[in-house]
Amino acid sequence: MDYIRYSIEATPETSEILMAFLGEMPFDTFTESESGLEAYIPESEDKDWVEEAVKEMKAQFSFSYQKKRIQYQNWNQIWESNFKPVSIEGFCGVRADFHPPFKNVEHEIIINPRMAFGTGHHATTYMMMEFMQEINFEGKSVFDYGCGTGILAILAAKMNAGYIEGVDIEEPAYKNSIENSKNNQAEQVIYHHGTLDDVPSKEYEMILANINRNVILQSLPSLYQRLKPGGMLITSGYLIEDQELMRETHTKEGFWISTDKTNGKWKATQAFKRY
Repeated sequence: MDYIRYSIEATPETSEILMAFLGEMPFDTFTESESGLEAYIPESEDKDWVEEAVKEMKAQFSFSYQKKRIQYQNWNQIWESNFKPVSIEGFCGVRADFHPPFKNVEHEIIINPRMAFGTGHHATTYMMMEFMQEINFEGKSVFDYGCGTGILAILAAKMNAGYIEGVDIEEPAYKNSIENSKNNQAEQVIYHHGTLDDVPSKEYEMILANINRNVILQSLPSLYQRLKPGGMLITSGYLIEDQELMRETHTKEGFWISTDKTNGKWKATQAFKRY
């Protein structure tokens, strides 16, 4: 499968905003560049309406872009040139298999991203892992909603969670999660390909949802039903300006918000299901 790369020249602030909007479209991978952002979309999904939407954003924000067809076989070279190791305060180090091992980290995760989102580089994933550092996962049941590369499910496994499932609507992400779990000796994680409706009904003690604002808002009622009483929900993938809407919707659906984190223009929230 070939991809179309949108090379966007924009400020870092604008790039983050654009990533949020493009993430709600069929774009499935993003990398930072010296001049802004590179967004990748499967060639089959690059319809007229996609470029029209990008042009509408261009009229609203200040940026320029160019398009180029990228052959599938070049994908790994692109990632290897862009993917750098990430360390979270000695708690967790994330690297690809072509990087040397970390020293002095509690958990090391090997992620070969392929075409899936979630390497620890983006602020949303980073904040999710920061939250996880503060939590005791020992023996807990965990659900990774929108698993991407499987990075959060794998980290939960390394933190001795008792039972872990994950789901992603994108087939490359689903397959990549399985591969990454195998590479990290976390083969106990059960992955599903599809939507939340494709996951067998079960209640969990913890749900991790690093997706985007719209999907989180639409899914909150279902996620509430899938949490045990007092269960924890951690969400990320929305902007600071969406914070009030997220708080109101969480409360409306029966959650109480414990705390949140901010990284740049991005937010993450920890909430609990009321008894």
